[in-house]
Amino acid sequence: MADRIIQLKKTVEAAPDESRYRIKYAELLNAAQLTAVTHRGGPILVIAGAGSGKTRTLIYRVARLIESGVPPGAILLLTFTRRAAQEMLRRVGQLVGDRGGEVAGGTFHSFANTILRGHGGPIGLQPNFTILDRGDMEDVINLIRTRMGLGSKERRFPKKGTLAEAISMARNKNRALDAELEADFAHLAEYRAEILALAANYDSYKRERGLLDYDDLLHRLAELIKHHAPTRQRLADTFRYIMIDEYQDTNAIQAELVRLLAATHRNVMAVGDDAQSIYSFRGANFRNIMDFPKLFEGAKVLKLEENYRSLQGILDLANEVIARAPEKYTKALFTRRAGDLRPLLVRTADEHTQSRFVAQRILELREEGVELGEIAVLFRSSFHAFDLELELQRRDIPFVKRGGFKFIETAHIKDVLAHLRVVANPSDAVSWLRMLMLAKGVGHRRAERMIEEMAGAAAPERALGAAAAKAGMRAAAAVEGCARLAALIGALRGEGRRPADQLAEVMDYYGPILREAYPDDYPKRERDLEHFQNIAERYRSLESMLADMALEPPNDSIGDVLATAPEEGYVTLSTIHSAKGLEWHAVFVIWAADGRFPGPMSVGAEEIEEERRLMYVASTRARDELYLSYPIYMFDRAMGYVMGRPSRFLEELDAAVLPTALVQEEEPD
Repeated sequence: MADRIIQLKKTVEAAPDESRYRIKYAELLNAAQLTAVTHRGGPILVIAGAGSGKTRTLIYRVARLIESGVPPGAILLLTFTRRAAQEMLRRVGQLVGDRGGEVAGGTFHSFANTILRGHGGPIGLQPNFTILDRGDMEDVINLIRTRMGLGSKERRFPKKGTLAEAISMARNKNRALDAELEADFAHLAEYRAEILALAANYDSYKRERGLLDYDDLLHRLAELIKHHAPTRQRLADTFRYIMIDEYQDTNAIQAELVRLLAATHRNVMAVGDDAQSIYSFRGANFRNIMDFPKLFEGAKVLKLEENYRSLQGILDLANEVIARAPEKYTKALFTRRAGDLRPLLVRTADEHTQSRFVAQRILELREEGVELGEIAVLFRSSFHAFDLELELQRRDIPFVKRGGFKFIETAHIKDVLAHLRVVANPSDAVSWLRMLMLAKGVGHRRAERMIEEMAGAAAPERALGAAAAKAGMRAAAAVEGCARLAALIGALRGEGRRPADQLAEVMDYYGPILREAYPDDYPKRERDLEHFQNIAERYRSLESMLADMALEPPNDSIGDVLATAPEEGYVTLSTIHSAKGLEWHAVFVIWAADGRFPGPMSVGAEEIEEERRLMYVASTRARDELYLSYPIYMFDRAMGYVMGRPSRFLEELDAAVLPTALVQEEEPD
């Protein structure tokens, strides 16, 4: 008998009913963006080329989910800066109204801070823990280093900064410190046992005193999710849709957190660009974005290739540079912008001629109507710009250089913060030490003895007096200094105090100390404190202010902010790392020479490929004009003057993609 044929009806997935949505997504997004935005469930990786509307895609996805009925509080948007999160949520609010404000958004670290303060009890965390910034971390390590007798003059031992870097890098890469020392700090092999012991003591010190450094925030959150099932379930039930911006910049523990948070529902969208993975020195792992489809099996991979920033000539260069990478998500950036300008490789006789070329072209651009604020000079390393800075000054071209101390890293701001941090967490021995060292007549050893007596006391202002007496404090100045400090702490701990009022009281106390400690520039430092006072007015909770100061501090000293600004703005001088995410009409990339870019320390295959991605990032910062320059004669410390050649990332490019020009100096009349 012939087999019976059973015909199955083909099922066609119905297109979504767009009439239910107020926002006309199909009219506002290109095809690839629309596919990403309308993706509902399951993992998806969006490879967003430079200038391809990554942020637009994210905010419209959030809006689409909300319009589809997903509660805003069920959406978690993780970014790398609070400013980016706030801007995205502001734009979501413009699309969907007040509901956008209910979306959970922030940095990995701020998210971890919030969860740990609310749910950290099962792993022994109290809500008032103190967050150590990098400087505080180094101070604690140095304290332990000294206590262990590792800072003696008889034997050289790694400095606190090196130790902090090794410990932090191991945490960021999510591997044992022993393995990190072997891989990246082989020159410290003879100190291996002592470093491991110091790291263990550092961890114990923090746990005993309610201290967490930046890396602890992520690791303790992972610990909480892994080992406490009720919290794990609560987070999974709360955050049902997770989106991560700049996924290529995640480190190993951040990728692990994403996996843990999305383990039950797998509704995760990662957005990033493998070609812009340039932060390995911070622990970022290029493998995270490459291995996302393995981590989330069955993940959809989508590419955004239409560029809305640059002319096609610039994109052709960027495409050619990255096409030679051995491992990548293949994509080809294109634009609908009209314009035939092409990038130019500029050869100059020497470094000073290079500086004169850049300065002259900047002045020409200004005459052509391009504002100085629309011009940037980028470089691989900060010292590459020293000669150019002198030339710009000589020609009276105003510029701002990205870098330098952050506002929150200045000594006077850290002094003031120490007093407030002790109010929030009386066990914060680092801040106690900083405060006591400001009091007259209190030396380092005596301060340490006092801290052991009073850290964590229920009434620290009373414990301070007792500790001073027990430490043998007899000098009138020291007794008076401790008494004044105790009175201040008592006043600050009053019920219902606003952070701004508490800060004002600390500043009254600290004012005379500041003027005595910094007689040369105390007016500028006082303006910084006034700026801090204005910041404090925004807060109603001391704990919230202290967390923000540690996680997302202001970047600029007010002395720089108040500098006289030319009406037409500044030319920006910046390392390429600091320029990521920014754009200008015209960009100069100086020292695009082999031996400078890539630099002499980049020898391994992975390092060279990150340098290639750095060239891609530099090129795609330009909208209309891009100049890459290098000197023909370069000075080498070991060999004297040598012949320069273009960066290996540019050397083999076709002249149709990258034409070349030679700068010739005009003879004076």
